[in-house]
Amino acid sequence: MALNPRAVSWRTEVDTLTVLLSQMQFTDRDRQALETDAAFQHWRDLTLELRRREGTIYLIGNGASASMASHFAADLAKNGHLHTQVFSDLSLLTAISNDVSYEDIFVIPLQRRGREGDMLISISSSGCSPNILKATRLARELDMTIVTLTGFSPDNPLRRIGDLNAYVAGTSYGHTETSHAAILHHWMDLVEVKS
Repeated sequence: MALNPRAVSWRTEVDTLTVLLSQMQFTDRDRQALETDAAFQHWRDLTLELRRREGTIYLIGNGASASMASHFAADLAKNGHLHTQVFSDLSLLTAISNDVSYEDIFVIPLQRRGREGDMLISISSSGCSPNILKATRLARELDMTIVTLTGFSPDNPLRRIGDLNAYVAGTSYGHTETSHAAILHHWMDLVEVKS
């Protein structure tokens, strides 16, 4: 079996991720740049306030980002003592996709459950997924706190909607998704309840 001639070394992968994460950018709702640690602290404060009020954190994504949403919903519930929700029930997804449209798979449940002051975490490597954009715009109408995680183009539309927008300049799904997982883990560590 021949090796992939385009394969890169592990060191190159680590170096690429190091650059992406060290150059990750946060912006606010007005598209103003935020210092990274200050942005994480603000996200932490918003989350702790939400926990105090017993609000809900909704996490949405497609594909690997959907898996990430489920993963962090579980971690935040278990380790952060937060109420979380993902819309990953197969019956719900297929019913909405079949009877309405795939673009509405997150909007319909969010319309029924989302409340002012809740938090939506929208994860999309491209920042262009119609179902993510539609749900995030609804969250804005509901006056929810919105955090976006995107990559690829710095001008992607999702990055322009959130109150707090984490952007990595990854050009591949692997690098972008791995960076998003690191960002979410750091946030989760900041809100974890220590026993």
